[in-house]
Amino acid sequence: MPKKKTAAKKKADKQRVRQKEIRTSSESRSIVEKPCNHLMVCDKCQCRQKSRAFCYFCTSVQKLPECAHCGKTKCMAKGGDCVVKHAGVFVTGMGMVGAICDFCEAWVCHSRRCLTTHACTCPLTDACCIECTRTVWEHGGRVFKCSFCDEYLCEDDQFEHQASCQRLEAESMKCVSCNKLGQYSCLRCKVCFCDDHVRRKGIKYYRGQPIGCPKCGFDTKETKDLSMSTRTVQFGRQGLMSDDDDDDNGGGYTGYYYQHNNYEEDEEEEEEEEEEEEDEEEEDREEIEEAIEHKLTLNSS
Repeated sequence: MPKKKTAAKKKADKQRVRQKEIRTSSESRSIVEKPCNHLMVCDKCQCRQKSRAFCYFCTSVQKLPECAHCGKTKCMAKGGDCVVKHAGVFVTGMGMVGAICDFCEAWVCHSRRCLTTHACTCPLTDACCIECTRTVWEHGGRVFKCSFCDEYLCEDDQFEHQASCQRLEAESMKCVSCNKLGQYSCLRCKVCFCDDHVRRKGIKYYRGQPIGCPKCGFDTKETKDLSMSTRTVQFGRQGLMSDDDDDDNGGGYTGYYYQHNNYEEDEEEEEEEEEEEEDEEEEDREEIEEAIEHKLTLNSS
């Protein structure tokens, strides 16, 4: 018979499982919930910004700095994990910090674990906005990720980008390799693939798992589950489409002819206005000449 577990063994197993859950939950947290991306209000200028070592606007140091790795503002450790020993004393402020992260520009506390692991696992290492190409050091706001293409966004461009992210770089929802209707869409490449061309040769796919994009490898999604739209232009053959495809203006190219006709009408109107202005100037010139002749006749008499 197997040996029964002692109380200490059961307690150790539960603690091991709990620590594993904590590690997995911390890795799966959103980038907004990370301590290095928390919201901070400056003590001096009262400006809202991302948590950082120095204020982005007035460059002042905060009274209670927050650790970018563990998120604590007060060190209460009594063990030997602290690089700077403070036995029996709780430390806050500048006595708690140990370094500044080069990626997220935030304080890191003097804990040995935070100092040795944060630089390698900082979530803002490659945080460059996909719209304005600004890094953390170039803007004062927080960093977000698009919920569709999973790209980094700054606080200024997050709403505008996500409103136009589900738009294909094509005029139809057909597959880029054939003429079939695209059943899968890649939100990074902004293209559609049919069921045949989305699968690459030599790669094994499992049931229930998302299929990667053949171009970039990003997980594709079914087009029917998204609110995808196609690219449209204001001018050209898509400018003003008519309902009748067999009209005299050439079917789908009615926008060009309509614009061309408008340009001709505008030119005719401008010519008529110029002629009217010339006629008015001639009439004014004749009236002035008649007035001068009348004055000359009066003076001679």
